[in-house]
This record gives sequence, C-alpha cells and structure tokens, in this order.
Amino acid sequence: MTTVHEPAVTATATAEELSVWPASTAEPRPGDLTVGGVALAEIAGRFGTPAYVLDEGEVRRRCRTYRDAFPEAEIHYAAKAFLCRAMAHWVHEEGLGLDVCSAGELELAVAAGFPAERIVLHGNAKTPQDLRKALWYGVGRIVIDSPSEIARIAAAVGPDGRQKVMVRVVPGISAGGHEKIRTGTEGQKFGLSVSDGYAEQAIARILGQPHLELTGLHCHLGSQITDVQPYLAAVRRMVDLMARLHAQHGVVLRELDLGGGHGVAYRPGEPAMDVTGLAREVRAELIEACAAAGLAVPRLIIEPGRAIAGPAGVALYRVVSVKHTGGHTFVAVDGGMSDNPRPALYGVRYAPRLVGRRGSATTAAVTVTGRHCEAGDVLAADVQLPDDVRIGDLIAVPVAGAYHLSMASSYNLVGRPPVAAVRDGRARLLVRRESLEDMRSRDVGL
Repeated sequence: MTTVHEPAVTATATAEELSVWPASTAEPRPGDLTVGGVALAEIAGRFGTPAYVLDEGEVRRRCRTYRDAFPEAEIHYAAKAFLCRAMAHWVHEEGLGLDVCSAGELELAVAAGFPAERIVLHGNAKTPQDLRKALWYGVGRIVIDSPSEIARIAAAVGPDGRQKVMVRVVPGISAGGHEKIRTGTEGQKFGLSVSDGYAEQAIARILGQPHLELTGLHCHLGSQITDVQPYLAAVRRMVDLMARLHAQHGVVLRELDLGGGHGVAYRPGEPAMDVTGLAREVRAELIEACAAAGLAVPRLIIEPGRAIAGPAGVALYRVVSVKHTGGHTFVAVDGGMSDNPRPALYGVRYAPRLVGRRGSATTAAVTVTGRHCEAGDVLAADVQLPDDVRIGDLIAVPVAGAYHLSMASSYNLVGRPPVAAVRDGRARLLVRRESLEDMRSRDVGL
C-alpha cells in the first residue's frame, strides 16, 4: 500500500480551512476547535456521537444578511433544509417568514409560536391533511402546483372563506449543482409549464374561483446555484408571463417569488452565492423588465434554506475503525448515510477535520466511511487527515446544518442524532437522540 503524505495543514487550522465553518469558529489550542465559544470535544463528550452542532449566532447572522440585502422583499426560510422549534423561533425573531412542505412542518412551526399568516405551504403532492391543516391554521399563502389543487382548495375553503394562493411556474431554466436538484426545467415533477400553456390555463381557472385570491407567481430553479444569471433569466420570463396575464385578464399580480437554491461552499475554495450581488442585480432586472412591460414592480419573495442553515451546522463523529486494504485507507465512523444521505444521493464532497487533539504533522489520503451495510455509505472520499488518525478520534464535518437531519433515516435501526445549539460559550440540547426505546415503541405488532 502506498500512503500519500502531504505537508502539515491540519495541526493548526488556517483561515482558508475555516472559511466554510461558522464565523464563531476558533482554535484556542492546536486541534481543539470551538464553535460559539464551546469546544466541539466538550459537545461530543456531553451529547455523544454522532451529533449535530448548530451555531445560533450564525443562523441569525445569515438571516440578517438576507434582510439587509433584500430590504424591500419578503424573506421566507425554507423549512425543509432543517426545522426544529428553536430554529422556527430564531427565524421568527429575525423577521423572516417560513416555507413548509407538509402538515408536520406546519404543526411544528405553529407549536413554536410562528404566526401562521407568515407561513407559505408548498408541495407538488399536497395531501388532504396538508391542506386541511393549512386552512385550519390560516397560512398566508398556498402555492398551487397542480390543476387538481384548485378545486380541492376552493372546496375546502368553504362558501364564506377566502385563501391567498400563488402558482408555481416552470420557467424552463436549467440551474443547480446536480441533475436531481434542478427544478426549473421541463420534464420534472414540480410546477406548471409556461411552454405548453398549462400554467396560463391553471391561472385562468383560479381567477374564476371567487374563494381564491391569486397574489402572484412562484418559481424555483433548483439548488446549489452560485451564478446570478439564471435568476435574471427567470425574472424576465416571469415578468413576460405577468404581462400576458394582464393583457388577457386585466389582472395585476403584486408578488413574484423567485424561490431559493442559493449555493454555499462545502469545501474551502468552492464558490458560493453572493447574496448582496444577487439582490442588486435581481432588483435592477426586475425594475427594467417591469418598465418595459408597463407593469408595476411586484413585491419580491425569496426562499433561502441551505444558505441560512447549512454553514451554521457541524456534524461530529467518532472513529470506530481504521482499515488499510487494497491500497486505500478507510476511516469508519459511528454515523453515515442514515444521518447524511447527500454524498450517496448527489455525490456531495465535504472537508472533514480531526478535532479534540493535535494530529500528526503529516497527512494521508483517506476515505471516511459510514457504519451502514451499503458500499455507497461514504461520507468523504479521498480527503486529507493526519496520518495518525485512530480509533476514538473525533471527526468534525462543517456545513452540516441543511439536509442532514431533515433527510435522516433510521436505516439499520440506527437512531437519528441529537442537535445541540451553541451560543456565547453555552451548549443546549434542541433535539434529543432517537433511542433504542424509540425504535421498540414504534413497533407495535407481533
């Protein structure tokens, strides 16, 4: 076996290495990282591993970045990225609205005290329970994704009710970091197409429903987008559709939702969306397009999820095995695809780091694998770790706040990890670990 050694880069963290970590990350002693003023090793000792760490200050800072960049817009946090009661509370306090995709997300948000009128319900296949809960709580808007929803919502509202709705439109724009997360193109399950006329037909039907109030149009291009240009193209196509609707029906739509999908860097040196630049260019494009079409400028709605939660989270694991075989070194940890399926689904790459002790002055190429019975259970392939990594070491993975716990499973009946929040030198539990007793109690038959 040939082990690749490189000069020391992990004994003491560099500014570049920490560029994808929460801004509060510090290294008071070589190898001993703190986030929010709390040592990651202390969190692992207190809450066990695997575990997620969420920096409350980073979440709030990123919410404010959006509010400052888009002062005239509504910013709705996309709950699908990660939601718990504390997260809903922080987002509410920072002045953001909330997007939910299910009755479960809605119920949790309302339980946390989030105002229902600032919640939007999305989803391509809303169940009767989803719609019933949304109308019961009085959500601000429901985004119609299918023609069949029009009559269902109108009937559920009742003769004396009125519900604000939007229509999700497919603008025919390809953008996103992976084909499985591109949602602005034809031939995928979301929205109604402009090119085949389905969107305009649905809008005409909505305008004929006295109990539905069409407030605007919605589109979502995909995820992990780092280029502004697709959003500018979407603005032009959506304004063009608004102009046609005004000409045909005399309707003036006052809202335009451009979705989210703003990319973040998972590893040092990777690109990320410049939110301030995005806001400046989208605003200018919208004003120009509306002026050319003779329309009033609609109110913008933006839906960041990953860009708020992702960089605020860190995943912690313990090394349970180090294996040298077939010319490779495999460092197996006590978590894996059950708490982070994204590498298996999208081929996402991370930059894990040894924390809690000072590692060797030289590094080696290793593959960090999970504990599950799948060959594809790989958290990070061909990454550099100290060449003395050993059983019991603590491995931390940054940018773990979005689409980790929210997509987690109990594969192999491994319980989902807890979430601990850090702020001002204190750590507290937000979501407890899923226990073996939880597994037993859910199984009620024999």
